[in-house]
Amino acid sequence: MINKSKKLSVNLIKKFSAGELQELCKATEEAIEKGIGFSWIKPPPRQNLENYWKGVLAMPQRNLFIGSFEGAVAASLQLVFPNKSNEASSFSASIDTHFVSPWARGHGLARMLLEAGEELAYKSGFSQVLLEVRKTQDRAISLYENAGYVRWGTLPAYHIVKEKAVPGFFYHKRIDRNK
Repeated sequence: MINKSKKLSVNLIKKFSAGELQELCKATEEAIEKGIGFSWIKPPPRQNLENYWKGVLAMPQRNLFIGSFEGAVAASLQLVFPNKSNEASSFSASIDTHFVSPWARGHGLARMLLEAGEELAYKSGFSQVLLEVRKTQDRAISLYENAGYVRWGTLPAYHIVKEKAVPGFFYHKRIDRNK
């Protein structure tokens, strides 16, 4: 998926091409430093990040989308399929590690990633997408709610940030087009 007017692209990847892993690690570090990184509070050592992202690609139930802005990797989204042993949830896929580096925000990349993840979920036979987000992530919450996600729960102590409990919100969206 490419938006040429803003030089945005979203790609589902199965292996890293030259430079992608380093760019993704850099974007991850920048997002974490600005408080918009997923579950990390401070950037882990670079080798840990590299191992994390390589591990994502090694896991068959994880689908990694990377978003680029003006040719540089700036964002990600994982669409996670349930384990085969989780038959009761076989209709639901989950979104994980959805972020955009600060320098690439405000151009629609987060929305493009979300739409790409939903499309893969739909094409893969899932009828529901789940996600969770910290209460402090106002822009992400707005994106999800505007995209039709319904908040179904709140966990008062979802994460600990700067020694304070931060609530988390849980969302679902039906993607069955025959509802």
